[in-house]
Amino acid sequence: MNTLTGSHGHSHRKAARVRWIAATSVALAGALLLAGCGGKATTSGAAADGAVNGELIARGVDSAWLSYGRTYDEQRYSPLDAINRETVGQLGLAWSADLDTSRGQESTPLVIDGVIYITTAWSKVRAYDARTGKELWAYDPQVPGAAGVKGCCDVVNRGLAAWGDKLYLGTFDGRLVALDRKSGKPVWIKETVDPSKPYTITGAPRVVKGKVIIGNGGAEMGVRGYITAYDAETGKQAWRFYTVPDAPGKNKEQYLKDAEKTWHGTYWAEGGGGTAWDSMAYDPELDLLYIGVGNGSPWNQGIRSEGKGDNLYLSSIVAVRPETGEYVWHFQETPGETWDFTATQSIILADLEIGGKLRKVLMQAPKNGFFYVIDRETGQFISGKNFVSVNWASGLDPKTGRPIENPEARYYKTGKMWVGSPGAGGAHSWHPMAYSPKDKLVFIPAQHAALPYFPDKDWKPKPKGFNTGVDMSAGAMPADAAVRKAAAEATSGELIAWDPVAQKKVWGVSFPSANNGGVLATGGGLVFQGNMTSHFAAYASDTGKKLWSFPVQTGVVAPPITYEIDGTQYVALVAGWGGIWALAPGILAQDGGPIRNVSRLLVFKLGGKAKLSNPLLVDTLPLDPPAFTGTKEQVAKGSYRFGRFCSTCHGDAAIGGGVLPDLRRSGFIQDKAAFQQVVHDGALTDLGMVSFADTLSPDEIEDVRQYIIHRANEDKALEAKSGKPVGKSAGTPADKATAAAAEIVKDQEKTSGPRR
Repeated sequence: MNTLTGSHGHSHRKAARVRWIAATSVALAGALLLAGCGGKATTSGAAADGAVNGELIARGVDSAWLSYGRTYDEQRYSPLDAINRETVGQLGLAWSADLDTSRGQESTPLVIDGVIYITTAWSKVRAYDARTGKELWAYDPQVPGAAGVKGCCDVVNRGLAAWGDKLYLGTFDGRLVALDRKSGKPVWIKETVDPSKPYTITGAPRVVKGKVIIGNGGAEMGVRGYITAYDAETGKQAWRFYTVPDAPGKNKEQYLKDAEKTWHGTYWAEGGGGTAWDSMAYDPELDLLYIGVGNGSPWNQGIRSEGKGDNLYLSSIVAVRPETGEYVWHFQETPGETWDFTATQSIILADLEIGGKLRKVLMQAPKNGFFYVIDRETGQFISGKNFVSVNWASGLDPKTGRPIENPEARYYKTGKMWVGSPGAGGAHSWHPMAYSPKDKLVFIPAQHAALPYFPDKDWKPKPKGFNTGVDMSAGAMPADAAVRKAAAEATSGELIAWDPVAQKKVWGVSFPSANNGGVLATGGGLVFQGNMTSHFAAYASDTGKKLWSFPVQTGVVAPPITYEIDGTQYVALVAGWGGIWALAPGILAQDGGPIRNVSRLLVFKLGGKAKLSNPLLVDTLPLDPPAFTGTKEQVAKGSYRFGRFCSTCHGDAAIGGGVLPDLRRSGFIQDKAAFQQVVHDGALTDLGMVSFADTLSPDEIEDVRQYIIHRANEDKALEAKSGKPVGKSAGTPADKATAAAAEIVKDQEKTSGPRR
């Protein structure tokens, strides 16, 4: 069993179970008295006094959506069945609402008392009448544009938590905000991170026993991970749980002292990583909160820990007590993590009959490509099987669940390139999966994508950009049409229906691109998912047959929800392309999918007749770079620096993914002074393009510009040969950054003459 034994014991668990049964019996009795024999507190999603509480979240209110995964078990299954296999063909748009940001949209809406609440990019919040779409209020936490550089994967936000009469929001710059649910006004605000470090928050909080629990991100940049619990009423910090140890001698808690033994070298210097940036689940009966822990910092274990040790609690699921943060058990999925294989993906709780016995299990399909079934009471490994093609390990030890590694995958030991499958994008990323207790299937938004890993031999930490210890430029896409075609054909997405008991795929639906949306399962025998082909679709949960589809005019990565008001069932979805796949993979981000972001909240019902207006688009900017006048040495140096400091936002090999500016087409590369003004001086800081003066010298910035010019000319030659655009940017909505760029170029022309 891959666990450390905490101080929980059988008697402790039994006592906790008795306390929970007593408490919930009282709460349930009160709810039944208020709601009558139907067993629902109200049909609105809150108790009779309008408050959201733990008992309601635990058992769920069919008509509402009270928590990120609907219920504490995070199954994302709704019993609503008015929209079913027979009626779904009548589904139409009821109403929609345009959003004011064209960055990535990853929000799960909440629906309480007939109001739908969403978050958007830049951590904004909006509330609408869930029947009509009338906007009721909006809240903007005013996240500074300069914070954007701290994020690995766009300025996204995945949603809210609700408790009592409040909503809780984690902001991209690391604050936790309590909002009055009726007015949207802040009640209290707490700083949860050190703002001088590259921490971010993109995940949704959870509330358990009056504690608001929130993690953070930043392991790519160089931080130490933790989660924190705050009192829901006052915002006072209740406890903090660190996921990796501090330097030897500084760790007071026993679980950190135990973890310290699995680390080597000066691992604490760059934080160690282990950020818990997304998944959580809670079992009220066992009184256990389950947390998914992220990757190491740097990724490269050869740098992080001298290439030795399991590095607890990276890439682990950890169980803690929600009232105190006390460690109970852990299960590590990827010991000695070195590929960005996080365990932050969806955690689902269910009771499954395995070997003739009903087991309380926890299920996860993390980045590393294996589907895990774990005993959620003890952390004992039950079973595991790869759900996509995997080459970094040949399988899992049937007793411990420890991976049987391919030695060649440890690239820092071999010193050679390792093309890992899956790659850092993961076999399954943050996009939530769902479980249907009726079908006894898990529905996984899977990805088939590899990544070349090269050890960065000359790596040194920098204040900005990725600090992974992996040379991002060495595996950049070459200017070779055949290679690009092969890479695109090897990259795809799939909606997989997985039998967790038999550990096998039951059916699958293939997509031409990775990064397809999260999943909803319903009592109507349906699975809903948006995708990168600009459609929102419904599939039969037993066979995968597509039964309905709606063109949403943009890529979808967020998961849908469903709710009911006055006997009418609705399905809601926040549409809009973004996230890491819309930024970093460059040309692969565009293969098989749209390249524009049209951010909207879409709400559907049977017989809906509303229409979407065509989005306002800008014309494609021509690929017309200046002549390359640099040197091979500049291109080589610029390639490395672009890969490390620029590609996360502006695309692999300088091919933009379609959300942020494609620098091959930028007016800035035409003029050395203008480029320096933006990259060195921070002329566009308020729009998210901060100064890199503390990271790159003017000469190094010029190397980057010459590399971009060189790449643009290579792709212009490819276009001329094939007659097809290479990474076209058509369809990207005009934004402030584009306008600001044009103005700066005009200013440069006034002082230095026209661009040549």
